[in-house]
Amino acid sequence: MKFVDSVKIHVRSGNGGSGCTSFRREKYIPQGGPDGGDGGKGGDVFLVGDKSKNTLLDLSFQQHQHAENGKNGGGSDKHGRNGKDLRIPVPLGTVAKIDETGEVLQEVIEKKDYLVFTGGRGGRGNARFKSATNRTPDYHQPGEPGTECWVRLDLKLMADVGLVGFPNAGKSTLISRVSHARPKIADYPFTTLVPQLGVVNPESSDPFVIADIPGIIEGAHDGRGLGDRFLRHIERTASLLLLLDVSGFSENTPEEEYKTLIKELELFSAGMLQKARAVAFTKVDSVTELEPLDKLQRQLESAGETVFRVSSVNGEGIKELLHFLAEVVKNERQRETQIFGDINSDTDVPNSIWDD
Repeated sequence: MKFVDSVKIHVRSGNGGSGCTSFRREKYIPQGGPDGGDGGKGGDVFLVGDKSKNTLLDLSFQQHQHAENGKNGGGSDKHGRNGKDLRIPVPLGTVAKIDETGEVLQEVIEKKDYLVFTGGRGGRGNARFKSATNRTPDYHQPGEPGTECWVRLDLKLMADVGLVGFPNAGKSTLISRVSHARPKIADYPFTTLVPQLGVVNPESSDPFVIADIPGIIEGAHDGRGLGDRFLRHIERTASLLLLLDVSGFSENTPEEEYKTLIKELELFSAGMLQKARAVAFTKVDSVTELEPLDKLQRQLESAGETVFRVSSVNGEGIKELLHFLAEVVKNERQRETQIFGDINSDTDVPNSIWDD
């Protein structure tokens, strides 16, 4: 299935039905009064959090999403039928904005209905205007129009741990090692073009979701290398794991990669650096000189970072890293539960990945 994380759709709630002007006319009943019924209410538009969905692909082919209009009122005090509501299923983590202004309408983070636009009210029939001074009103109200506009839907991944690093930092290899995810792996930059999800089942800990985010490079916050799209997914993850290539075959030194990643995260959103995070030296099986590595680790740890040395090839450091991440995820879930309540109690852990 193709991964689509941003679409623009035209959304319209239903128009209210018009009221009716009618007078009672029956044999043997002289001077029948007004009996025009009210129009029905237009349908509302909802976004529905659907945990089985992981892409906005369907909506890219169904751009016009319109609720049903309310029906007009009729004679004999007949009320027009209300228009059917429209429910649009979207993946958890979807943000809906008015395309023209950027105003956020809803953020879908739970499995429930989110109201986007309310349908127009139905107009009143002439029977509603009868009074002691106006026995035969010959007018009614039209229905209120619904709301319509172009809406931008952006999907932000909801994962426990986001892997952040330069292209070819070893993110795809690591996620394939620790989960059943099978992303494309190759020795050229930007092998991963779309985010990949994997479920990690560490020993003696609850499973958690890890996300392989495509490579971040300098200037990513301004869109270089599609970095702004990739950073958007990191924004929703609960914690971060920064991967630094220490094999010596990267164009940048590990120190340069670290500084660039921190800078890009901060420039994209100051809240990024408030997330729990750790640093992993990758490809340590290729390292022959340990002294520069020891020095870098001391520098990062003195700056407050937690550092691990891992190799996805021979498994070095993987068990310790997963144990640490499991504890971080556990603490983050407990913190969120205390603040927001257990909003994810009915959400299953996804066990599928996204393909190109």
